[in-house]
Amino acid sequence: MTSKQPVQMNSPVAAAVIPTTPAIKDSPAVERALNRSKLYLLVSWSLLYPEDDEFLDYVQCGEFVEDGRAAIDALDAALDGIGGERAKQKLVLLRKQFDQIGKVVASECANWQLIDLQAEHRRVFSNVITLDCPPYETLFGNDHVFAQSQVMGDIAGFYRAFGVELSKDIHERLDHLSVEFEFMHFLAYKESYSRCHDGADKTQIVLDAQKKFVKNHIGRWVPLFCLMLGKKADSGLYKHVADLMAEWMDFEAAFLGVIPQPYSETDYRPATFNAPEGQTYECGAQDQGNELSLLLNEVGAESFLDKKDQGKDKEEGGPSGTA
Repeated sequence: MTSKQPVQMNSPVAAAVIPTTPAIKDSPAVERALNRSKLYLLVSWSLLYPEDDEFLDYVQCGEFVEDGRAAIDALDAALDGIGGERAKQKLVLLRKQFDQIGKVVASECANWQLIDLQAEHRRVFSNVITLDCPPYETLFGNDHVFAQSQVMGDIAGFYRAFGVELSKDIHERLDHLSVEFEFMHFLAYKESYSRCHDGADKTQIVLDAQKKFVKNHIGRWVPLFCLMLGKKADSGLYKHVADLMAEWMDFEAAFLGVIPQPYSETDYRPATFNAPEGQTYECGAQDQGNELSLLLNEVGAESFLDKKDQGKDKEEGGPSGTA
C-alpha cells in the first residue's frame, strides 16, 4: 500500500496523511495463521495422556481458557470475511465452549491432583484403545483390507513432506488425533512464517497442504469421533473438549473452503472386515498406484517446499498465499 499523492516528507503532518504500510508480520493473514495454530495446539494438548502436572497446571491457572479466548478474539478481528457467516457463527460457539470449559475447571477440576486428571483420562479413553471413542484415524471408515495401511501411508507422507517426525517421547501412533492436530498447529505456524519470509508460492503450498489434510483426514473422522467422545465422557472436561473440537472442525472447513465427506456411525467398523459383495482381494491387486508417491506429489513435497505444487486444491477457495 503506497500513497497516491506526492507528500512533502518534512511536513509536520506527513505522518498523519501518508498511509502507512503495515508490516507483513502484523498483517491479518499472519494473525489468522498464528491464532489458528494456537487453537490447534490447545486441543492437541488436551487429548494426550497427562504424564506430568504441566497440562493440569495450565488448565487450573486459567491460562488454557484465557489463551483460547484470546486466540478466538484475534482470529475474529482478522477474519476479514473468510469463511462467511458460517465461520463467524462458529467463533461465537467456540467462545461458548471455552466458557463451559472454564466453568468445569472452576467447579470440578480446581482441586484436582495429577492422579485425578489421569483417572478421568483413563475413564474416557481407557488404558488400551477404546472402541467407544478411539482417537485413531485408521479405525474409521475402513472400506477394504488395505485401507488402514493406505491411510497411515498418506499421513506419514504429509509428515515427511514437511520434515516432521513423531517424537520418541510421545508414545503414540501417527494417526492419533493429538498428533494430527499438532501437525496442523505446525502447518498453520509455518504458514505465518512463510507469509513473512517465503513469498506467495511457497505459502500457497502450505495452505494447500492444510486444505488437503482437513478435507481428506481430520475433517472426515473427527466429527464422528467428537460425537462418540461426547457420549462416552457424558460430562466433565472431556465432554466439553469434544464439543470444542466439533465446532473447531466445522470452523476450519468453512475457513479453508473445503467440503470433507464426514464418516457416519455406520462407517465405524474397526474390528471387522467385510469385503464388498462380488469382490475379492489378492496380494498386489491394488490398481491405484503408490498412494504415498501421489500424496507427496500433491503437497509439493518432492523437493520440500522448493517446487510449487502443480495440483492446487481449487475446490471452494479459502485463504490464498498472499499476505
